[in-house]
Amino acid sequence: MAAAAGVSTATVSQAVNGTGRISEATRRRVLAAAAELGWSPSASATALRRARTRTIALVVRRPTDVLGADPHFSELITGLEGELAPRGYGLLLHLVPGMAEESALYERLVAEGRIDGAVLTEARSDDPRPGLLRGLGLPAVLLGSPDPAGPVPGVGLGQQGAGIHEAVAHLLTLGHRRIAYVAGPAELVHTGARRAAFEQALAEAGLRPVAVRHTDFTEEAAVAVTEELLALPDRPTALVFPNDSMAVCGMGAAQRAGLRVPADVSVVGYDNLPLGRWLHPRLSSVDQQVQRVGAAAALTLLARCGEDVPAALLEGRPRLVVRESTGPAPAAS
Repeated sequence: MAAAAGVSTATVSQAVNGTGRISEATRRRVLAAAAELGWSPSASATALRRARTRTIALVVRRPTDVLGADPHFSELITGLEGELAPRGYGLLLHLVPGMAEESALYERLVAEGRIDGAVLTEARSDDPRPGLLRGLGLPAVLLGSPDPAGPVPGVGLGQQGAGIHEAVAHLLTLGHRRIAYVAGPAELVHTGARRAAFEQALAEAGLRPVAVRHTDFTEEAAVAVTEELLALPDRPTALVFPNDSMAVCGMGAAQRAGLRVPADVSVVGYDNLPLGRWLHPRLSSVDQQVQRVGAAAALTLLARCGEDVPAALLEGRPRLVVRESTGPAPAAS
């Protein structure tokens, strides 16, 4: 029927079930195609589709090896499940390679009636997903969005720049003047917010970054960019990374190059994951309370699904946890 009407299966589902935001003309075209084909909805199937599944989709755009090496998502899932499971909800996890696959997956899951809502990860500039899910009539929250009151409410960006600003201020008090920033993919909203805070903190001290490098979140990228930065003629004395996993890789690359952390180069991570406490030296990192972000996202989404839940509150702001991976700038700097 979708082919006969020239629409997607998700649009057919919305037309016959009276859900979502499709035009009246499209709805009439689908129903006309259904009539032509002699199709009529099964009462039992309709009841099944409209039943609550108590399932929430979490779609992550990462290769399996990258996701497995990044504890950030296990912390996020812990926070989500801590609020979902006691209320009888479960997570449906999917890994996808790109935006087209992610969008198609939402359409299929909605058409099949398999989910009640979705947690969207990593808000992007010109992100098409909020519009898509509004059109599908699917409740959702968007992690990393600055707009908690948007049609798809954002959770977890808040004052992310404050944590980076504090990290730079800490390095400046230690005498560092050549500081480089390893940023995530440029299209991510939180990447832009953190980069702006990094550059602003340096500008307030009358300084400019030694370098800012955008890269993906793989271990290989972290090592490669660290090696490049440390090979600069006027190499940085401090490196700030977008997550702890990459900071760990960067520390390893620096040590393999014969540099001491922090005597020769200081390193700051982001997320304050448990692994940072067991390194040598232990990792200074910005704590953005990932589990609490997950819990707030779950509560926000449950409320949009009609559940009676407490208000989702994220108190405070990301803060720097100082450990032994940061120290005074080398005397020659």
